[in-house]
Amino acid sequence: MYSLNYKVTTSTCDSEGRLKLYSALQMMQDCSEMWIDSEPGVKQYFAEQNMAQLLASRQVEVIRVPEYKEELTVTSTVYGMKPMFGFRNTFIYDAEGKPCYKTWSMGAFVDKSNGKLKRVDDATIASMTLEPQLEMNYKDRRIILPKEGGTTLDPISVLRADIDYNKHLNNANYIRMAMELLPEDFEVKGLRVEYRVPAKLGDQLIPTIFQIDGGIIISLAIGNEVSAIIEFTV
Repeated sequence: MYSLNYKVTTSTCDSEGRLKLYSALQMMQDCSEMWIDSEPGVKQYFAEQNMAQLLASRQVEVIRVPEYKEELTVTSTVYGMKPMFGFRNTFIYDAEGKPCYKTWSMGAFVDKSNGKLKRVDDATIASMTLEPQLEMNYKDRRIILPKEGGTTLDPISVLRADIDYNKHLNNANYIRMAMELLPEDFEVKGLRVEYRVPAKLGDQLIPTIFQIDGGIIISLAIGNEVSAIIEFTV
């Protein structure tokens, strides 16, 4: 397990003084990335093999949105590991230890030199500390796009500020971009995102919006290739 402590500050709040979902996702992402410091053997192996873990999918349950100045704790635990994929829970808890956000995610192990999937050896997998899978409403990581009925909007440019140290559009920024396309009164209670093709600096993401029962699906495409699919539910 790896944990980080946060306070809901001005820069992480929306206009109503509540934690932005984008900011919560950044907290989750930071904790997930730092988790590897709790597994020095895995960290050394990844460094020697020039490997990284890239987020392939995430599901979020919003239990309660924290408010300005609340104290939060983010924890990240790994409950499953295969040669090319890892599975983790990342939860955000309030000062009383009650969950505000429950998430699970799948990461893909890749070779940093070419971005292709790369296997982790059996000895490294066996050395991992696996923890219990936490309770939440687990859904499929795959999001099925409706075959018709979508509305395509103007492209969104990937800017320098959107890029992280993997030279890709940062995972949380896909959500930030997509949320700007939601109706103003849409309150997100659930989120699923499937990352397919990493967007890079200068790419133009073409959004297509689909109305579904209980929510909205937004596809972000680079040309004819889908980069990410985000499902928001109420």
